[in-house]
Amino acid sequence: DILQETIPDVMLIDLEMPKMNGFELIKKVRDNPATAHMPVIIISSRTAEKHRKIAKDLGVDVFLGKPYKEDELLDHLSDLIEKRKKWKQ
Repeated sequence: DILQETIPDVMLIDLEMPKMNGFELIKKVRDNPATAHMPVIIISSRTAEKHRKIAKDLGVDVFLGKPYKEDELLDHLSDLIEKRKKWKQ
């Protein structure tokens, strides 16, 4: 519902959420033409190869395991926001 009102520059998604899991949310984001190209970062404790493969297949830009390094997250955010600005032009 929130994505109908505001589209963020980047989404940070955990795989474990109430009501729907992160993969379900990402699929909805990718299926919507208005949000399909929005950069997505997963931050999750579920780092098994099967989770990484599903994320890759869904077009996730970055997959970070918990605990993550704040500097690494900030670098990814900066890069993705810069790429998004260029894409919007």
